[in-house]
Amino acid sequence: MLQLKFGEFVCKHRKAILILALLLVIPAIIGMKATRINYDILIYLPEDIETLQGENILAQDFDMGAFSMIVLENMKTKDIVQLENKMKEIENVEKVIGIADVLGTSIPTEMIPSEIKDKIYKEGDTVLLVTFKDSISSDTTMKTIETLREITTEQCKISGMSATILDTRDLSNSEIAIYVIIAVILCIIILQIALDSYIAPLLLLVNIGIAILYNMGTNIFLGQISYITKAISAVLQLGVTMDFAIFLYHSYKAEQENYKNKKEAMAHAIRKTMTSVIGSSLTTIAGFLALCSMNLTLGKDIGLVMAKGVLLGVICVITVLPAMLLTFDKLIEKTKHKEILPKFIGIKNFTIKHYKAIIILFILILPIAIYGYRHTEIYYNLDKSLPTTLKSVEANNTLKEKFNIVSAEVLLIDKNIPDYKVSEMLDKIEKIDGIEWTLGYSKLAGNLPKNMLPDDISKVFENDKYQMIIINSKYEMATDELNEQITQVNEIIKQYDEKAILAGEGPLMKDLVEISDHDFNSVNVVSIAVIFVIMIIVLKSISLPVILITVIEFAIFINMGIPFYTHTTLPFVASIVIGTIQLGATIDYAILITTKYKINRKEGKNKKQAIDEALGSSISSIIVSGLCFFGATFGVGVYSKIEMIGSLCTLMSRGAIVSMIVVITVLPAFLIVFDRKDERKEG
Repeated sequence: MLQLKFGEFVCKHRKAILILALLLVIPAIIGMKATRINYDILIYLPEDIETLQGENILAQDFDMGAFSMIVLENMKTKDIVQLENKMKEIENVEKVIGIADVLGTSIPTEMIPSEIKDKIYKEGDTVLLVTFKDSISSDTTMKTIETLREITTEQCKISGMSATILDTRDLSNSEIAIYVIIAVILCIIILQIALDSYIAPLLLLVNIGIAILYNMGTNIFLGQISYITKAISAVLQLGVTMDFAIFLYHSYKAEQENYKNKKEAMAHAIRKTMTSVIGSSLTTIAGFLALCSMNLTLGKDIGLVMAKGVLLGVICVITVLPAMLLTFDKLIEKTKHKEILPKFIGIKNFTIKHYKAIIILFILILPIAIYGYRHTEIYYNLDKSLPTTLKSVEANNTLKEKFNIVSAEVLLIDKNIPDYKVSEMLDKIEKIDGIEWTLGYSKLAGNLPKNMLPDDISKVFENDKYQMIIINSKYEMATDELNEQITQVNEIIKQYDEKAILAGEGPLMKDLVEISDHDFNSVNVVSIAVIFVIMIIVLKSISLPVILITVIEFAIFINMGIPFYTHTTLPFVASIVIGTIQLGATIDYAILITTKYKINRKEGKNKKQAIDEALGSSISSIIVSGLCFFGATFGVGVYSKIEMIGSLCTLMSRGAIVSMIVVITVLPAFLIVFDRKDERKEG
């Protein structure tokens, strides 16, 4: 048999495999260090949307890849001018525009339109507009924000998406190592209780650690990954692939009773693991790959990395782990102890005895869970996922409180449209609810001849193709109010220029909302369809996959419905990906019980005997696996200060427990109740 020959090969060349595995860690670490991490979620929007085209025009035609508004508190005009000059010396800074640029000219203050002056100059505080040549999340822009912070004092507060991304990067980098430490500690505690050796859990974790390094190192071939992927992939890979390692270890111990030679026992353990784990891992890989169907390519980012992680985890489990267990076998034997984990016979007996009551509970809970699932509130404003103590968040709040600048939109229209038409258009825009003010070339000039405005100011707002207008809204990013307002603005501007583009963070976030809403539905359908097809092949049945997916979806509805009843608002990324992750990561539990149940039925055992043995031989493995998944993610969910990551990990940890409970209670009840249909079809 091919699997057995492979197992014998691994056992024979265990030392060479270990040496090679350790040597491969070196390029993996180099690749991990060289992989660029992206902290801007908006970069994952489809490239063909109009708002991104507007961003490209801003970058190419206005040298405005990004911009930031800087609040200056109680600074004298001469000090502001000196600060502006320092800022202009920074390589990536294109323009620095503030009221001092106008006041420093021969133009009398009273000639500046009061509606403009009053908006950017209040009680000794003012605002600078700083434009950057490179894009919002480029490395050079991040470095520029750092430099700006170095040359400014506490009187200066730097706002904008680039500053937020920088703070997200620094906070994420400071936390990631702690995520792994927390996950490892909790998993060690669980494994020490579950296994019969003090050393074996460490070897299992080292094996998965190697697989994680391989996964992180090979991300270099993807070009870059998101900070969300980087933050959760290690703990998620640990939680998802731990059950593969536990299965091999238990198989090895079981085979030692059949074969005195430990190499022979391990070869047969590898054979059994390959047959079982490779099949079940396909559903997990398929679940993650389903995320690639998202229009928001962040799904592809997470999906590819995690699918690759599961594959590498399986490879390491059938090669590196056996080599480690054989090499350190004497140490494992010396550190043996009695298994502390109970056999959970009471839970098994309760499930079988009360299967009808469990079905009734399922029927009662299902509508409540679905209602909560469909009504859980979601937020898209990325600032809400960050601590309020961050410098960028403080700056954004100051802009909002002092100048009522909440979300800025950038309008690009044809340069040749007459000033009176532009003024007419802006008058209509300013009548829309929530619009605070508009600022463009013609508006800034007011009663002045255009040639009296400094060149630096005129170049910011006009070039040979376009004129740019900044529109300020009092509505929060990604809210229904702002999205409706953007729709109304778009309707007006298209009346004056069919090719006009509304760009900026507000419109980008509106696109994010619309695309994410679509992805939320499509990715769940794709993941269910793909896993359903795989299960038809694996289980050779149509009805059984329906039962299994119904059971896991029930667990997902409970998990995702709880936030509604606890009045918790979820970040949009969590709401999109968690269902697919939970389905792909925990369907293995259901397949394990169902496969054993089918075998028992074919051997002639009655329904209750079959489920008794299937559940009895599976329940410990499922509980250990579920607890490891819980341990790998729960601590991160509690610790993380980035709510996007914390919410994801909290949902995953709770989902692991919910799925575990549902699979060992509801699934056996379903198998007993629907047994006759399956028995007739499958014999």
